[in-house]
Amino acid sequence: MIDKSLLRGVYAPMCTPFIDDEINFAGLEKNIEKMNASGLRGYFILGTNGEYRTLSEEEQFKIVDVFVKKASKDKVVMAGTGAESTRETIRLTRKAADRGAAMASLLMPNFFAKKITDDVMIRHAIAVADASPIPVMLYNNPSVSAGVTISAKVLDATAGHPNIAGIKDSGKDTWETNVKYDADDFSVLAGSASYFFDLIRLGGTGGVLSLANVIPDACAALYRLCVEGKKDEALALRDTIESLNKLISGSFGVAGVKAAMDIVGFSGGTPRSPLSGITKEEKEGLAIALKESSLMTSALMGSTLP
Repeated sequence: MIDKSLLRGVYAPMCTPFIDDEINFAGLEKNIEKMNASGLRGYFILGTNGEYRTLSEEEQFKIVDVFVKKASKDKVVMAGTGAESTRETIRLTRKAADRGAAMASLLMPNFFAKKITDDVMIRHAIAVADASPIPVMLYNNPSVSAGVTISAKVLDATAGHPNIAGIKDSGKDTWETNVKYDADDFSVLAGSASYFFDLIRLGGTGGVLSLANVIPDACAALYRLCVEGKKDEALALRDTIESLNKLISGSFGVAGVKAAMDIVGFSGGTPRSPLSGITKEEKEGLAIALKESSLMTSALMGSTLP
């Protein structure tokens, strides 16, 4: 049975910092070193916030190597290895395992989106899980996968697989249905701070939250308050985090997350071309919102909340 403790808590979907479109490895290492002191459970790398589709395979695995080397022993490294074919997904998953990743995350194939049926996803997920030397996590994110959605039917057929650890659900219309699959041998993680609190309340395991790149300890504290049953404190912190999430990630996407990282002392930079960063005025607005939230000081000081 997969050790469920590996997924209890908050993961940061780690951003890839760039300078002039080249990976800023020094900045990445400093980010990891700072986050190692946080209450995060682990790092989800090569995902949406990591802009993995803009990275070459060589770059992707250099990033894997950095995390495996720099992550503290209490942090789990989960690598995105989803590809358009089952064969390639298996190859990348095995390669990530060989390089030291503890888990793999599988975004469903979506180039032929109209043909990616429930049955296709079931066959794909089971084949990869069967071949993988490390546990795999399903990744549901219709907004970046041409609308391809992991349904309850897919989970009915895969949640019992001994090497499928769970699902990171970034589908705003599916998480509430899918959270019922959380069990001793299957974990359901929120893919957004906008419903993280509610998912935990309904029995979910944890979350992969973009704001954990900016305020990791606050995100970890929200999880802790939830599981400890400190409802009033959790609600107050939830409201602040959800408001910031709507402003930063909801309004500006990865560019906003990276700008906010810069504001609090992490290395964010701008997205890789052709995407662009936010304007000076927009960044000033984020700085004001973070300062007023009272969480900016905590992020700068690296303190554990509350």
